[in-house]
Amino acid sequence: MTDIGDWCNVTPLGDLLVRGAHLCPDRDLIVFPEARFTYAQVLDGAVAVARGLLAMGVGSGDHVALLAPNGIEFVEGLFGSALIGAVVVPLNARHKAKELGYIIENADITALLTVSGPDDYVDFVQVLHEALPSLPAAGSGDLDLPEAPRLRRAVLLKGTERPGFTSRAALDAAAETVDATLVHRHRRRVRTRDIAAILYTSGTTANPRGCLLTHESMTRGPVERATGRLSAGERHISWAGGPLFHIAALAPLIGAIGAGGTFLTDTFFEPGRAIELIRAERPTCVWPWFPAPMQMMMAHPNFDAAEFDSIRYLFLIGPRVLIEEVQNLFPAAELMAACGMTETTGIYALSEPDESFEDRSGAQGKAVPGIEIRIVDPFSGAEQPAGVPGEILIRGYCVTEGYYKDPAKTAETIDSDGWLRTGDLYSRTESGCLVFHGRLKDMLKVGGENVAAIEVESFLCEHPAVLTAAVIGRPDDRLDEVPVAFVEVREGHQLTEAELIEFCDGKIGRYKVPRAVFFVEPGEWPMSATKINKRGLKAQLATLAGSLSAAG
Repeated sequence: MTDIGDWCNVTPLGDLLVRGAHLCPDRDLIVFPEARFTYAQVLDGAVAVARGLLAMGVGSGDHVALLAPNGIEFVEGLFGSALIGAVVVPLNARHKAKELGYIIENADITALLTVSGPDDYVDFVQVLHEALPSLPAAGSGDLDLPEAPRLRRAVLLKGTERPGFTSRAALDAAAETVDATLVHRHRRRVRTRDIAAILYTSGTTANPRGCLLTHESMTRGPVERATGRLSAGERHISWAGGPLFHIAALAPLIGAIGAGGTFLTDTFFEPGRAIELIRAERPTCVWPWFPAPMQMMMAHPNFDAAEFDSIRYLFLIGPRVLIEEVQNLFPAAELMAACGMTETTGIYALSEPDESFEDRSGAQGKAVPGIEIRIVDPFSGAEQPAGVPGEILIRGYCVTEGYYKDPAKTAETIDSDGWLRTGDLYSRTESGCLVFHGRLKDMLKVGGENVAAIEVESFLCEHPAVLTAAVIGRPDDRLDEVPVAFVEVREGHQLTEAELIEFCDGKIGRYKVPRAVFFVEPGEWPMSATKINKRGLKAQLATLAGSLSAAG
């Protein structure tokens, strides 16, 4: 008998919100500690932004940058742009002026949406004035800036008059001149294969690159994940503490909307506030994703795992010791590991329900439906057998269409058959699960031996005093490079460099043992949006080496 119990349901991004508002208008779509908004309210706000954009000359295919923390303004700006077929370009709220200026020019931004308020943790207007030096003297109307020749409007989704910006009041007044039916005429013209967003990703290169993501890639996977494991009549309520400009938090928001569910988040991540929100709203699914937020909540004095009994699914990637600790705290929850990156619009592999705990704690799942995966020798291209690391290649609907205005890098990264070269090293277990071995560029070459930084990091985290570890290479005249470790110690513990090195001796290969250990205070790690920034650690290492040389 033919299996007819599984099918795709793909819509453009704007339609996802319209459908949700039609089916459950009075249900909470998004909840913050101090505010909550229903589907109908979010759609009304998004349509108002869309009408304002149309009144200011922004149309289908134009690029709209969005610089804001997690908040209703971000959500309304995202969907207001999507409703008229504009391409959304979320900007990293942690970027400095130089990075923002580069992206605004490189992405050919037509309109820039941001917020301004006395309580904001970053004065985004000030940062944008630094990024675009001509902006403060440009007035509040149409712009003509030499450093951003395509930019026509800079708009405040929250806030009053600021030099160079159109206020929220002016945006609302402009919106009144456009009938809402025009918004929906634009919406109905959007195709699932059109570009929905350009997400800039930072790598080892000097400037970030813009990943072109279609409406299908933005909606199909997140909605399938949010709806696929729901029981009949069950509500999907998810929490994510990460920034919405990053795909790791944006995808769960989109999935929640596709499931007619509710998404919980905050303007910023603070463990005490996160604990209170989870306790009050009782999510079924939580996305701490990375070790740091999970560890910060577990270490908080108000944390009580028994109060989190609503959680059915918990997405977490980290060393085995952390996974085991979390599973013991939440025995009724299904711990889920995943593989993902910006170029694949987030997740491309995920734990399956029947996987053993051994697989869940030591691997990152299997390819999600519709996605093909190969693991090859990065030099010869030959398929690697089970247990042998190689570069993982991805093909399917989730893969980026390429890098904006960078055909050379696109051709280098995506071959003529559609396979994406990720630069990540994985192997397969005998059961078919994927095991991460680090970045291809994050491999150390120690006296001719390949050393995966993640392998050493995972071992260091087995020490009871180690909370977080990051390993990088230090140049060495004899061995080419040697590993050094940056370590954050658990609260209430003490640890010396000699003790940690002694812990390694005899348990891992001598060439893998860190030659030096540097201790990092809580909150002092150099960070990208969600991960420790190893380029920042290498800069710190160079500074430390210079200081030691001067002292010597």
